[in-house]
Amino acid sequence: MMKNCVTALQKSAKMLSHSTGPVSAIVKNQAVRSLCSAASKYNFETLKLSTPQPFVVHVELNRPDRLNAFNKRMWIELGQCFSQLHDDPDCRAIVLSGGSAKHFTAGIDLMDMMKLGQQLGEIEDIGRKARLFEGLIKLYQDSISSLERCYKPVIAAVHTACVGAGVDLITAADVRYCTRDAWFQVKEVDIGMAADVGTLQRLPKVIGSQSLARELCLTARKFKSDEAHACGLVSSVFDSREEMVKKAIELATQIAGKSPIAVQGTKKNMVYSLDHTNQEGLDQIREMNMANLQSEDFINAVMAQQSKDEMPVFS
Repeated sequence: MMKNCVTALQKSAKMLSHSTGPVSAIVKNQAVRSLCSAASKYNFETLKLSTPQPFVVHVELNRPDRLNAFNKRMWIELGQCFSQLHDDPDCRAIVLSGGSAKHFTAGIDLMDMMKLGQQLGEIEDIGRKARLFEGLIKLYQDSISSLERCYKPVIAAVHTACVGAGVDLITAADVRYCTRDAWFQVKEVDIGMAADVGTLQRLPKVIGSQSLARELCLTARKFKSDEAHACGLVSSVFDSREEMVKKAIELATQIAGKSPIAVQGTKKNMVYSLDHTNQEGLDQIREMNMANLQSEDFINAVMAQQSKDEMPVFS
């Protein structure tokens, strides 16, 4: 059966390579067409986007004067950014960093929270105050979840402080790197609230320890890069911010060179399988691959492996 499958793939690849028709022309043009730089395509106030390598988008938090603290504008723009990158064919992998700021992020912007307090002060009825909070919390939750919903893998690169909302943000990413001087803190209990935009749900799954996750969330204690690496929050630790970002971009470039159908299908199924049974995950990937195994990417990748050629270029 496998021999027949390979033979069929060889025939399909040969037909594709020798075809001069309009379908072949479209495929070849898609593979070599000029990429649009993220810097010219996206314009955000609190985020800075660039394209350091083909199909790699670098998203930098861009509120250095406020230590990249989250204000309402940043919450909104994060959701918009990752929703748009989800559908952008010029993006196959994403690096998320703190840019030039002193810290990756100082967490929630308390000045912005004071503005919310003034807004609440104008509302007398508790039910209406609650309705305002419901809408804001949902907005913030969806903003963080946009990283997880985005089919493009997200590599978070953390330097120095990653506080509060920063932990929410990076636990929704796929891969996490940090610098040796990085430290982390689930800060919310220290400001009189329970974390409500993702840390309580994602951190225990990321590090694989309910005991440690609850200790960190209930005490708000700081933990440094060595502990973050040991517990699995980050997979690599680097001596400098420059080295970390360089390695994150190299990883993103490696991922972006692979079939986008394969990479995005892999992420989609791994995210789905986090809160479904093994059988449900198997059912989902089977249904996905009924279509994806008919993709030109599968044919091209198998033929490249067979012939030991260079990595194929995927449209």
